[in-house]
Amino acid sequence: MTETPTAAATDDRIRCDACPVMCYIRPGMAGACDRYANDNGTLVRVDPHVLIERTIAEGGALVAFAAGSEAWNGSLTRDAGTFVTAIGAGTTYPDYKPAPFIVSSEIEGIDMVTVVTEGIFSYCGIKLKIDTDRHLGPEQATVRVEGEPVGHVTTIEYGSQMMSLGGVHHLTGGGKKEGRVTCDALMALCNKQAVELTVDGSATVVVQAGRPPIVNGVREERMRVGCGSATIGMFARQWLGLADEVVVVDDHITGVLSEHQAGRYLGIPETGIKIKGRRSTPGRYFKVAEPGTGWGGTNLTDPLAILGPFDAKVARRGETMLMVSTTGEHAAHFVLDGDLKPVETDMPAPLVAVVERIKENCEPALCTVMFMAGAGGSLRAGVTENPIRLTRSVKDALTRVTCGGAPVYVWPGGGITFMVDVTRIPDGAFGYVPTPALVAPIEFTLSRADYAALGGHVAEVRPISELRANAGRRLLHDDGRNPWPLKRSVS
Repeated sequence: MTETPTAAATDDRIRCDACPVMCYIRPGMAGACDRYANDNGTLVRVDPHVLIERTIAEGGALVAFAAGSEAWNGSLTRDAGTFVTAIGAGTTYPDYKPAPFIVSSEIEGIDMVTVVTEGIFSYCGIKLKIDTDRHLGPEQATVRVEGEPVGHVTTIEYGSQMMSLGGVHHLTGGGKKEGRVTCDALMALCNKQAVELTVDGSATVVVQAGRPPIVNGVREERMRVGCGSATIGMFARQWLGLADEVVVVDDHITGVLSEHQAGRYLGIPETGIKIKGRRSTPGRYFKVAEPGTGWGGTNLTDPLAILGPFDAKVARRGETMLMVSTTGEHAAHFVLDGDLKPVETDMPAPLVAVVERIKENCEPALCTVMFMAGAGGSLRAGVTENPIRLTRSVKDALTRVTCGGAPVYVWPGGGITFMVDVTRIPDGAFGYVPTPALVAPIEFTLSRADYAALGGHVAEVRPISELRANAGRRLLHDDGRNPWPLKRSVS
């Protein structure tokens, strides 16, 4: 447990000033956030403070952390090999205080400083990328957890549905339950736990970082290889001679082989097929059906519903047709009878092989959870007495921003608005305060000379070697997924 610097005593209770709630905490009890507790009259941070050690084994391989490994002995012998994260470090609230830890390390002959703090973020949210070809809901539809609005559906990207969750309006602008549920959902997702989301008038989906989505109770296996037109382009040559016609059913662009430029290039003759939809360019059709969870992200259970009568002047009896979805999950083989109507038949083995090839080229469906937040003035005040200088230093690439040691993307424009993949962050890194707001780690690393130049709290800098080994710290070994935060240049 990490001691916190400020606490006011009232009888046997301690008043915690780590956030605006200002809890009075009795001995042996924790505050409303479960992050701070009264330990016999001392206010302590319940969770351990996390440090990451970069261990180089013989041959230069990184040694991964594994549960049950030998306990850390508290040694901090290699300055450049240990990075102090903000996980478990504590906050700067009530804002005028310097960051909980401002540590110096010598890296490649340069004296560097890392400033760490757990930011209290009301202005934060999650950007979700859900790999699925199924329709989860129209854009702007409300996304709910436990019946409370927590976000909305945004754009559909190539094989993925995007959502935006959280934000200050859901955290603090709605009812008390809405704020609590939003905060709980954000924290669970950021801590890599599963959360069930319901889209108004549409699907229910279970999302978890790095895991496949579960849509309406069905676990998604793969994302589509491409739209219907792209699928035609990729596999046209492999269908040559195996079927007279191929239709790749897709909610966005349905492809027709004989009309498509790829089919024309290969000399595939016309088949007399008629597609019910809005023709875009040859072999490409929009709006063949409504969005849904059936064939190719449409509401179709019968693919023949998108076909009109075959042109009797062109079509012939015995003509073969493959209809397939963009994931290969749905596929059927048809032969035209004497009335030029398609009749389903067993699919020849060579065509089965190409359908399997489509599946093989579909990447595994996963959920990506990106935490996004704005590091505002109060947080920056823990780094420097002149916060604008920190912002400028970040924009000028003099200061590197990390989140629990993980690389972040800092958005252009004003402020320090960053985004990070939560799977790159150690487990249990996110907490909350019941205002409600999320608590997330953030670190700023720069040279000591640059830190002094931006008006940093130089008097608070202490060598990493002085960190006490018995102060409730937890050491993780760097697993090599992230660029090392203390490296002077990161590609």
